[in-house]
Amino acid sequence: MNKHPKAVALHYDEVRAPTVSAKGTASLAEEIIEIARAHNVPLYENSELVEMLATLELGEEIPEILYRVIAEIIAFAYYLQGKAPSGFHQEDP
Repeated sequence: MNKHPKAVALHYDEVRAPTVSAKGTASLAEEIIEIARAHNVPLYENSELVEMLATLELGEEIPEILYRVIAEIIAFAYYLQGKAPSGFHQEDP
């Protein structure tokens, strides 16, 4: 197990690019993860992505180079929760 886990939380309001809403290492990372679990927020583990996101300041938007990967993660999280972005209408088969 990683002695110094890291965690980054993103906030997405469907208007702007996602922003960093929390980040931390060790016990703060564990607390971020526990809060996410307590609120049924889907978790995604990717150490390289966390390293990149951890370089951002709180409230800072993710860089454009990460838009696609973050969009795929958000889309999958929406799918898991049975949600869809506002204005999205899936056609009936």
